[in-house]
Amino acid sequence: MTVPNRVGEAFAGFVLPARGGLSQKLSLTDRLGTLIYEHLFIRVPGMQMATRNKKDTCEVFSINQKKVDAVRKVMQTDGVIKKLAQTFKVLGDPTRTQILYALAQDELCVCDLACLLGKTQSAVSHQLRVLRNLDLVKYRKDGKIAYYSLDAVHIKTLFATGLEHIKGP
Repeated sequence: MTVPNRVGEAFAGFVLPARGGLSQKLSLTDRLGTLIYEHLFIRVPGMQMATRNKKDTCEVFSINQKKVDAVRKVMQTDGVIKKLAQTFKVLGDPTRTQILYALAQDELCVCDLACLLGKTQSAVSHQLRVLRNLDLVKYRKDGKIAYYSLDAVHIKTLFATGLEHIKGP
């Protein structure tokens, strides 16, 4: 018996109450869609739902306008925030993070990085291009070899700060 048949049998008796107190039988697709909807949006008896912790939110609506105005004055532009978010998104890839860590130790060529990470030269080259487009790494040519390094000292600092954050004090 295939999985779709088992799923169909499991929900074969599912009946959704219709308007006016009448009920109607639903197709398998409708039944599954309804179950997903109920799981996400409706409290169903017996189903665990996340509860709101009143300690971690304001219990009254109150705005400290002085603080809001002070922070608004130093807020970055949307363009800067988008570029920062894009940088963090790029850093969210484990392979790119490994590349940055390796380059924080020493300048390496694509072949060295591929060997170190156990990846193909093509895969490493692709990731380096992404990092280069965000000015996180730079390269220099020495004959036929392209050596990569971090683009600036602050990239190493950013990386070290991230490591310090996850490792703790």
